[in-house]
Amino acid sequence: MLEVALLIVFLGLLFDYTNGFHDAANVVSTVIATRVLAPFSAIVMAGILNCIGATHVSGVAETIATGLVDSAQATQVVVLCAVIGAIIWNFITWYFGLPSSSSYALIGGLLGAAWMHHGTQSILWSGVIFKVIIPMIVSPILGFGIGYLLMKVLYHYVGKRPDLKEKKIFSHLQIGSACIIALAHGLNDAQKSMGIITLGLFVSGFLTTTQIPIWVVLACALTIGLGTASGGFRIIRTMGFRITRIEPFQGFAAESSASIVILAASFMGMPVSSTHMIAGSITGVGSARSMDSVRWNVPRKIVFALILTLPGAGIVGASAYIIARIAGLQ
Repeated sequence: MLEVALLIVFLGLLFDYTNGFHDAANVVSTVIATRVLAPFSAIVMAGILNCIGATHVSGVAETIATGLVDSAQATQVVVLCAVIGAIIWNFITWYFGLPSSSSYALIGGLLGAAWMHHGTQSILWSGVIFKVIIPMIVSPILGFGIGYLLMKVLYHYVGKRPDLKEKKIFSHLQIGSACIIALAHGLNDAQKSMGIITLGLFVSGFLTTTQIPIWVVLACALTIGLGTASGGFRIIRTMGFRITRIEPFQGFAAESSASIVILAASFMGMPVSSTHMIAGSITGVGSARSMDSVRWNVPRKIVFALILTLPGAGIVGASAYIIARIAGLQ
C-alpha cells in the first residue's frame, strides 16, 4: 500500500532524526567537556559534518537492507514495526539519559518484528552473528584498548615536554579529531536509516532492487544532520562528564581511537554503536591515567544498556507487530 510505504519513509526519517539528537553525545561530549568548543558551536559543527559523512554510502546500509533478514520474506508491516520499535526505544533511553545504541535499537526492532512474522527462519543468522553480535562485543574493547595505548604514548610524550600541556596544540588537534568522528558517525549511523527505508520501498514494490536511491541518501543525510544539531544534552552529561575527567589531549586520544574503529567498521559493512565506541574510548583514556580516575559505575551502566538494547528493542518491535496483526494490518 502506498500509505504504508509513505509511513515507512516518514518514520525512517524520524528514526534518523532521533538517531541524530540521541547520538549527538558521541560526537560532541568530549569537546564540550574539555571546553575546547562551546556547546552550541560543537553541536552545529557535528550536525554539518554528520550530514556530509552521511552522503557517502558504505556497506552498513546494505547490511541493514539485505544482510539481517530475508528480504523476500519481509513485509511492509515488518519494516514499519521495526522502525517503530527503534524510535520508541530511542525515546525511552534518551528520556532517562541512558547512552543506548540507535544502531542496535533498529536492528533489534527489525529482528523482533521479522521473528514474529515468519519465525527464526526469516533471520539471516550468519549476518547477525558476524555483522552485529561479534562487532558489538569487540568494537568497544578495541576502542578501550586503542584509547589506553594512545593515551600512554601521549603521557610519555607530554612527560618529556610538559609545556605542551599548557599550549593550545591539543585543543586544535581535538577539534580536528571531533570533526573526523562527526564524519564517521554520519558514515555509519545514517546508513541504517537508508537501509531500512530502502528495504521498506523494496517490499512495497516501489523498488526492483535493494540499491539505495540517491534521494534516500540525501534525505537521510539532511535529517541526521538536523537531528544532531538539535542536541542531546541529557546524554552529553553522561558521556562527557560522568565517566572521567578529561583534558584536551585526553579528548583527542578518545576521539581518535573511536574514529579509527568506526571508520574501519563502516567500510566492512558493520553497523557498530558509536555510543559505546566513544564510551569505551573515554574509559580507556581515563584508565591510562589511573583505574581510580574512572567512575566505573557509569561504564557498567553503559555496558548494561548495550546488552539490553538488542533484546529490548526486539521485544518492542515484536509487540508492535502483534498489535498490527491484531488490528488487521498483517
